[in-house]
Amino acid sequence: MFKKLFTKTNILLLLILAVASYLRLYEIGAYLTFLGDEGRDMLVVYNILHGHLTLLGPTASVGGFFLGPAYYYFMTPFVWLFDYNPVGPAIMVALFGIATVWLTYFVGSKFFSVKVGLIGALLYAISPLIITYSKSSWNPNPMPFFVLALLYFLYKGIEKKDWKWTLLSGIFLGIAMQLHYLATFVGVIVGAYILCSVIYDFFVTKQTWIASVYVGFSNYLIYALGFVIGWSPFLVFEFRHGFNNIQSIVAFIFTSKETGGGDMYSEIVGNVFFRIFGRIVTAFPPPENVNIHTHPELSVWFYGTLILAIISLLFLAFLFIKQFKNRQAFLRYSLLGLWLGVGIFLFGFYKKNIYDYYFSFLFPAPILLTSIPLAWSLTQKWIVKIIGLVIIAVLVALNLLTEPILTPPNHQMEQVAGIAKKVYDEAGGKSFNFALITGGNSDHAYRYFLTIWGNPPVTILNPDVDPQRKSVTKQLLVVCEELPCHPEGASLWEVAGFGRAQIVGHWDVSVVQVYKLQHYYGK
Repeated sequence: MFKKLFTKTNILLLLILAVASYLRLYEIGAYLTFLGDEGRDMLVVYNILHGHLTLLGPTASVGGFFLGPAYYYFMTPFVWLFDYNPVGPAIMVALFGIATVWLTYFVGSKFFSVKVGLIGALLYAISPLIITYSKSSWNPNPMPFFVLALLYFLYKGIEKKDWKWTLLSGIFLGIAMQLHYLATFVGVIVGAYILCSVIYDFFVTKQTWIASVYVGFSNYLIYALGFVIGWSPFLVFEFRHGFNNIQSIVAFIFTSKETGGGDMYSEIVGNVFFRIFGRIVTAFPPPENVNIHTHPELSVWFYGTLILAIISLLFLAFLFIKQFKNRQAFLRYSLLGLWLGVGIFLFGFYKKNIYDYYFSFLFPAPILLTSIPLAWSLTQKWIVKIIGLVIIAVLVALNLLTEPILTPPNHQMEQVAGIAKKVYDEAGGKSFNFALITGGNSDHAYRYFLTIWGNPPVTILNPDVDPQRKSVTKQLLVVCEELPCHPEGASLWEVAGFGRAQIVGHWDVSVVQVYKLQHYYGK
């Protein structure tokens, strides 16, 4: 039994998981991001734990519509276990990240070989971009786990012709759709994959057209049922509120000026293709921050990334053609090809900035693709094997030299808590109004700490709602993130709604200034 447990493969996998755990969990509280969005999420979960359940999730980054609530309910047990400390949900995201390392090994070894699984797990474990998004609580961050799992379940459902796997894949897509609407790209990939499997079974395995249509229709129907189950919390909200969000989503996709083809299509696709390999596999700096013409030392890095990506694609194409008549091989290679190809293709229709986190549904794809020729090289004669080992060593070095833990931690959570503590102390246990003067943040992070400490600020209501101004207290605490600051003349509603006021206290706290104002009644 112990010999089976402590095999060479298992030991290597445990070492990779240990590295992944260290890179994601080391001083996670000091590195995590805790700003307005994170504070908003913590406030929602705080309310959930106090009996105020929700069927609505965070707002999407574009479009003005909302996501489903799944991420909030993933957060809830970790917020409770860590006694309302924001580090709890960050640890949850890190655990999803570690689980995705294992899942990359599992899928790589099942689809291709143990070597592909191990190389893929190693590269996924040490990718700086992936680690960056595995150290903070944010709704898109668990996406790679759910996408990789749902695609594997889909493969199993079609390969085994077992509806239970297909249904489970649909449920996971419904959950992924609640994490980020880029899961719509995954829905297109799923639809294309089911169609390809039907066409393959009709033309290659000589299945009758009636059986092919029946199987394809059944798979779509079962998948749709699973998706509805997974997306059901959001659908219940939409049913109760006239489907406003779904209408906004459809309008954004089909009529918004931010989506659709254009002259820049091929340029966007080319940029995304390089970034998916450069940012995820070879740890290349953000292309918009570097210029290989003015920094020729980066040219080798740039073209090396491009060559590695092209060779990996050609290698997949070669295997696809060589093993085309093998149904299992076809289903595996076509899934990886569609995942990457359709994902990149669809980005060409998006006309706004494409941020690195948008690639979260693709994170494992270029890593698995790159791992296939690297694993093959290790089975060849010594010259090819040495080349493969050198490339793996270079990739490991490039990734480790740019790890997030090599940069000093931001201590952002401690900083926000310290500022909130000053506000809390100056409030003196009495009710108070609160305002944040900032360039692009929101006040939720400060409000969260003030809420869990037992003295949440009172929100000033519109006079139409509060004609007697009962929501206006005797003191206003203002945090200024923009300096210099003159809060008594600010046009911000939280300040203007308080009324004419005078400064009675002023303190420098960390990188901000805190002001205390009281009503001014004149001489």
